[in-house]
Amino acid sequence: MKHLYIDGAWIAGQDARPDVNTSNLADVVDDYAWADATQTREAVAAARAALPAWRRSPIQQRAESLDAIGSEILARKAELGDLLAREEGKTLPEAVGEVIRAGQIFKYFAGEALRGNGSLIPSVRPGVEVSTQAEPLGVVALITPWNFPIAIPAWKIAPALAFANCVVFKPSELVPASAWALTEIISRAGLPAGVFNLVMGSGAEVGHGLVEAKEVDGISFTGSVGTGRSILTAASGRMARVQLEMGGKNPLVVLDDADLEVALNCAIQGSYFSTGQRCTASSRLIVTAGIHDRFVQELSARLPALVVDDARKDGTQIGPVVDDAQLRKNLDYLRIGTGEGAHLACGGETVTRATPGHYLTPALFTAADNDMRIAREEIFGPVACVIRADDYDHALSLANDTDFGLSAGICTTSLKHASHFRQHAEAGLVMINLPTAGIDYHVPFGGSKASSYGPREQGAAAREFYTHSKTAYTALG
Repeated sequence: MKHLYIDGAWIAGQDARPDVNTSNLADVVDDYAWADATQTREAVAAARAALPAWRRSPIQQRAESLDAIGSEILARKAELGDLLAREEGKTLPEAVGEVIRAGQIFKYFAGEALRGNGSLIPSVRPGVEVSTQAEPLGVVALITPWNFPIAIPAWKIAPALAFANCVVFKPSELVPASAWALTEIISRAGLPAGVFNLVMGSGAEVGHGLVEAKEVDGISFTGSVGTGRSILTAASGRMARVQLEMGGKNPLVVLDDADLEVALNCAIQGSYFSTGQRCTASSRLIVTAGIHDRFVQELSARLPALVVDDARKDGTQIGPVVDDAQLRKNLDYLRIGTGEGAHLACGGETVTRATPGHYLTPALFTAADNDMRIAREEIFGPVACVIRADDYDHALSLANDTDFGLSAGICTTSLKHASHFRQHAEAGLVMINLPTAGIDYHVPFGGSKASSYGPREQGAAAREFYTHSKTAYTALG
């Protein structure tokens, strides 16, 4: 049984739930405690009580704690990667890569804790000096999804602590093991009691409690658009700061002059790796007429060769869908797509393997239209659709014709079109001859439209959400 972590102590929950191996539904990872509303309030109170001292903590103390966390994550990358693959279902190489990224994030923000972010400037009035400095936001609630169960918590927790905030962390109930393992590392990093707290449980009870708590100064959430909007509505009523990362319906544009091998690699990696369970996945493949038929023919031939199997098995390229509910959603969209008139060129079949899991072969729709639901709504599975475009201008128009704006990619050998797309794609992330999914840890992450709300995450931009600016005036004479 794995417990909650509140006010520097491991606490039994009011309930417990099993965490099941997605590649083998008969294998239980462990039982994990669930908090109730009372324990959620206790975690918030502990964070609030720890804040006055922590916000004045030496920058060296914060830097050393974060660096120690990052070092241990990296040292244990094989163990933590295996755990992540076991509970979430991405392949072992992808899982280990995610763990490495989490370790790098903590080390990056160890450095950020030491970097000053103030200024000393003359006033427009003689004899007056003006200084600015960044101060911590306060108590922050961090609510994270299941698809990146250690990297996304890392890119929220690390800057929150680096800039002297106190944290209450609520992971997705589908992936408690990675969250607990990360918390266990953090618990030994020398942080004072109450600075960091873990409350596992349901969104309806624990998540709602964090959003409604008046002692919580800011909420950073990654998840669905519907939940994000409800959080914004609730938190804005008490004027809490909100940062939201939500969905995507990302286009990958393939032009006639593209290198076909590059385009196919970008499509396969961006659309299907991590079982398509990424907000940056390229689920709309917008292909111009001159290359369309060759692209579709070759992609349709390659997808059936991808190995769908146990996430931790050597050679597996696509692991299982995370749970039964997500699998049923994917299958519903396959029926919706064919009902709308798209052609299911390949895949979309549930398959059995040596161990029971939610295995789905990568699905490709052709003859799709940008107005179809499969081209408008985020599916979050190994499903993509091909949309034919007349030329570059038409492709760009289709790419931007979406409620989302997270990531957009283009495959082309034309510097003119690459440059124009970079400037005119309505997305926070633009990829040129690269998959739409795949980002660095030291630069800003976020989108536009319904994909994101509030300041960017990651890199130097993370400071904007977790701090507020104070301006001080001093008479010199």
